[in-house]
Parts: sequence; C-alpha cells; structure tokens
Amino acid sequence: MDAYPLPARRLVAQLSEQASRDPACAIAYQGAPGANSHLAALGYEPACIPLPSFAFEDAIDAVREGRADRAIIPIENSLHGRVADMHFLLPESGLRIVDEYFLRIRHCLMSASDAPVTRAFSHPQALGQSRHYLRAQGIQPVPYADTAGAAALVAETREPGAAAVAPQLAAEIYGLRMVAENIEDSDDNMTRFVVLAREPKRPSIDGPVMTTFMFEVRNVAASLYKALGGFATNGVNMTKLESYQRGASFAMTEFFADIEGMPGDPRIDRALEELKFHTKWVRILGSYPQARPRV
Repeated sequence: MDAYPLPARRLVAQLSEQASRDPACAIAYQGAPGANSHLAALGYEPACIPLPSFAFEDAIDAVREGRADRAIIPIENSLHGRVADMHFLLPESGLRIVDEYFLRIRHCLMSASDAPVTRAFSHPQALGQSRHYLRAQGIQPVPYADTAGAAALVAETREPGAAAVAPQLAAEIYGLRMVAENIEDSDDNMTRFVVLAREPKRPSIDGPVMTTFMFEVRNVAASLYKALGGFATNGVNMTKLESYQRGASFAMTEFFADIEGMPGDPRIDRALEELKFHTKWVRILGSYPQARPRV
C-alpha cells in the first residue's frame, strides 16, 4: 500500500478495512482506486467490495490468503494484445478461472492544473492504446504502474504540464480536471478479464462454456500439429492459442489455449486425452460461462 501516491493510499486503507470485515464480498484487483480493473470489479459484481492491490501478485495473494473471495485480472486487450506476465502468473497461482468479464475501455486525459499538457503518466497498456492521440498532441508518454495510480500521482504533485491517462472514475476520485475524453485509438477497445477463485466452479451446461488450459509440447518435429489434431477430429472449436517461452533455453515452448466446451463432454475428453499423449504436461486453469460469443 505504501507504494501508492498519498491520495490513493487513503482510499486503499479504507477499502482494505471494509474488505477485512467481509472478505467473502471482496474482489481483489490490480491498481489504485479508479483503475479500469476497479471498474471491471464493480461491473462484474456491483455489490462487491473492490480491494485494490499494487501488483498482480498482490491481488492473487489476497485470494490465496482468504482476504478476498475472488480476483479479477485483465488477460488481453483487443488493441494491445495479451497482458504481460499473466501467462506466467496464472498457472503458478494455484487459483482457478471461474468466470470472464469484458470491459469497454475509455481513456481520458486529466490534469491538476490549467497549464498545457506536455507529459502523460499511465500504465504502458493505456499509453499504447492512446499513442496516436498523444503523438498528435505532442504529449510525451511516461510509463507508470497503473492508470489510476498515475492520476493519484498527478493529484499529489500538481506539476504544471503533467497529466494522467486514466478512466473518468479516477478524475472524479482524485479531483482532477478533465482535459479530453475517449482518447483511445479505436472505438472497439475492449479488455477481457478472468475471475479467479481458490476452488473451481462447475458452470451450468445451459449456455456456452469456455475452458482455458496450458500445455508444453515435446521438442520433436510436428509436435504441435500432433498435439492439436484431436481438437480438429473431434470438432472442438479452439478460440485462442498463444505461445511463449519460459527461461532462456529457447527450446521448449508452452502454449495458452481457450476452447469452447468443458471436460465431461466426450468430444472434449477425447481431444484432451490426445493432447496429453503428445505433450509433456497439460494444466486445466478452469471452465466457466462464456460472457461474450466467439464469432
């Protein structure tokens, strides 16, 4: 909590106290009060107690330690791609994905003074999603830990020319002047969040279901082709497949995947069984209701 600017620290202390009294209603998120993840927590469950966490690891630890019932974590953005580190943190967390939530992202430029804006502080994702606007206005992007934290910093320092790129909620919380609204580079700027809990939750079979899993291929020719063959032959729709490498060997590749359906469906079971045969390991991260159709 001490890493936040002072205006945010006061609110973090208040929200943390509320969460400690009723952890079953708390949803942890990364960022200062007013961040997009704060909006996602309230949008996903309006009656929740949003629990700010400085880092993704802190939000995950809050759930593991019982200080929050769930965590809501951004995993990918329609403009800027996947959120860094989440593919490493999720499998190591010991938590399970129990739901997903999509948030329309709207970035605003806000300042504490009337001076022309020359520098904008924000999370690298937000700066990347607003880079065309910032470049056109001659504003220097300055990376910061999170969007709302940047707004709290601007409110604390009140430096002329300094601004933050953050949600409108942050301007309201920290008393900043709105310089410009909707500065994101695309109207369809959307972030997908996953909801994490200590225990898996079997979704209802009444609606579409997603399953997220990870696996590591064997270091042999055509290993990925063979590993994925079972999904094609069993008619399973794979909506996401991303590769990444752990460590510095550059030899063995791990994959993060989403499919439609869940274990218990004979098609899914057959496809996963074939996947396990051709890989070193497979780790199911969770099955959960589909919040948005994949078309």
